[in-house]
Amino acid sequence: MKTSPARRHKPGYISFLLVLSTGAILSALMFQTYRRALSSQVIESQVQLRLDYSEKEEAILRSIVAITPNRAMRAMQGDSDTDAKRSSLRWQDIFTESLAMANSRSSISSAMVSALSIPNLKTENAGDAALDDPSRIFTALPSETGYVSVGINRNLGPGYPVPLTESDFTTSARDGIYPIISDSKVYGTLAQTGLNSATLNGDGTNTYGLPVGTYSEFNRLKYPNINFGYAKPGDPFVAKRNWWAFSVDVADHDDDRTLLARSKRNFVLSIYEIPSQLSISAASFMSFGQYASGDAWQNVNIEGGMFVGKAEVVGNRALDTLAIRRDLTVSSGSTIGGESFAGNPFTPGDRESYMNSKDALKPVSISNTTTAGTFFPVSRASESGRAAFIPINRGADFFDRFSHAAESNVLSATRWNDYTIGALQCAMRVDITQVQSSTDRTPTMLKFSYLLADGSRVISPMEIDLNSSISTTLPMGYVQVSNEGGSYFFAGPVDVAYGGDAGYTFIKGVSETVIFNDATFGANTSSSKKGYWRPRCPYERTILIGGQMCVSVFPERITPFLSAISGAAGPAINHSLVVNVDYTVSGLNQTSAKPSIPCTTNDYGVILKECANLTPFTKGFSLVTNLRLYIGDDFNTVATTPPAGYTPAITPSNPTGRFLPPCSLFTPEKRYGVDVDPFAVVLGGQIGSLAKGDKVNNADADAPMVRPLDSKALSGAALAANRISVNLSQIRHPAEVPPITMMNWLVLLEERRKEYY
Repeated sequence: MKTSPARRHKPGYISFLLVLSTGAILSALMFQTYRRALSSQVIESQVQLRLDYSEKEEAILRSIVAITPNRAMRAMQGDSDTDAKRSSLRWQDIFTESLAMANSRSSISSAMVSALSIPNLKTENAGDAALDDPSRIFTALPSETGYVSVGINRNLGPGYPVPLTESDFTTSARDGIYPIISDSKVYGTLAQTGLNSATLNGDGTNTYGLPVGTYSEFNRLKYPNINFGYAKPGDPFVAKRNWWAFSVDVADHDDDRTLLARSKRNFVLSIYEIPSQLSISAASFMSFGQYASGDAWQNVNIEGGMFVGKAEVVGNRALDTLAIRRDLTVSSGSTIGGESFAGNPFTPGDRESYMNSKDALKPVSISNTTTAGTFFPVSRASESGRAAFIPINRGADFFDRFSHAAESNVLSATRWNDYTIGALQCAMRVDITQVQSSTDRTPTMLKFSYLLADGSRVISPMEIDLNSSISTTLPMGYVQVSNEGGSYFFAGPVDVAYGGDAGYTFIKGVSETVIFNDATFGANTSSSKKGYWRPRCPYERTILIGGQMCVSVFPERITPFLSAISGAAGPAINHSLVVNVDYTVSGLNQTSAKPSIPCTTNDYGVILKECANLTPFTKGFSLVTNLRLYIGDDFNTVATTPPAGYTPAITPSNPTGRFLPPCSLFTPEKRYGVDVDPFAVVLGGQIGSLAKGDKVNNADADAPMVRPLDSKALSGAALAANRISVNLSQIRHPAEVPPITMMNWLVLLEERRKEYY
């Protein structure tokens, strides 16, 4: 067997240094890669956690906007200051409930877990937590304790709204514990500088703030930059801003576990109190463009914005802006803000397309002011992010001061009924208290209540006898002008009385020379008889042609009538009147029937006459009644000198810039004419509705469609379209706000960032 020689190789060696070096380098690279992977995973985890926390905070903030106005309302209601109800109204409970409402304690809801149907599902999100200590999430501003920093009696500096002034210590102390809305919060000297610093025109002129000494309750503020168009962003509007500041950091509750450091975010929560000021306002379903008869609107000019709960625009109607809470339908021939919205104006992208089609940076002139940008003319409250618009609408209760008992044990200094029921806000009260008999409901007695010069209410209301011409006592306000047999000349109609210790006889509405003797007034056995007079009573009984019993109100007589009553305040304080039926007492000669709404001819009515010149009412005049109102004369047609510092704008609806006393009429139903049906009516100012609901079904009395311009004559017949002229305009200054008005709340939550101020 042959074998080959062994193969020889060149000698070599192994370098341990090279092997170790290479291994070390590879290990270092692998370690670095692993470390970077771990670091990337940590960063991704923190990014995801930040996103989770941001989404949680957004849901929590929206919940706060939804919860807070409800708690503010309840803090104004009866028994809110009791152990059973007080704790649930605290800021602490508001924030705690917002955590639950937002489902912020878990990354996935139980409903979604159930819907996924994944067996043995486990979640390991480090952001899931009990969040059982809201004081670690919500805090007042640095250096302050509690949950919120209140916006009253001190200036918090740049980036915060101007403060309100609260002189009541109890209210100021409670405001940091509960969301308090109160009439005692006003604009004081602390707010003046901030109000004055808000400029719109770029030339240093002040378009907003007004002197707080004159306009302390409501001032002129800048409308916030939100999509809901009660006003255009940046435009001045009339309001009062209640606000609270606080910080939020959901991650702070678990940062020892997540090792995630986040900066606290500072927020300002505001509740704007907004008296109704748009051309048309309603919380119900309203139709624009045609009357119930089917005829199109004619001779109708509407300037400025409108707000309704739900709306339809029919025919060929041009509107400026329209803000709604729910749905809107627009006919193809109608426009809003010059744009056609025959489809759905809230289709995603429509607003953006609209803005892109406009020069959004080009200043445009609106109502004699300059504002930057173009605003989408149709808006819905739900599209405005952390905002909510709440019309305060009590419906039929607004007209009736007997509909609710007085509230007690209230946290706020302002009670909810007093705040929301116009009938309770009126300075003067006329109640129908007695009738002829149980079978004859002819009113025979009125009680008249008024405010004294110090603002308090008179303790004993004046009784006005509508039936008898003889009385054993001399009513308030009569002044002696003659002894028996004497005479006196009266240039205009007055009420006179004659008599003495045996009683008095009265004659109403006499003028020229009156002789005070038995021949004029009838036999009187008093031992010492004298003659008396007082200004003609502003309240009388009248029977309409159809037989309906009414109380007539003569506003032009009120000022001289008050001047004859010792201690009674003048029309600057006694500037509003409610006429109600007192149905709370019963008896042979008592009125026991609560008036019906809708009104019927079996109920009493109210007639408004001698009401053209209301200039003595320097703060305006308001009338509220739960009865059908018949307007028998021109109402508020005499111009007067505007308040100092205010010049009415010249607009198409007011080409001469005249100023009329701000007035309002609230009634379930109005009709025009007293003796005969009028040929035509001319309406100006603003129109609102207290109807509730948004149903289309006109047969549903609880939620009918409202046609704001429909008008009825004395007989109940609808006025023809060509006999109705309408010229509506928007209130733009607190001097134009009447004594009694409907109220709205705008709830807004804004983040405070340095780059914003």
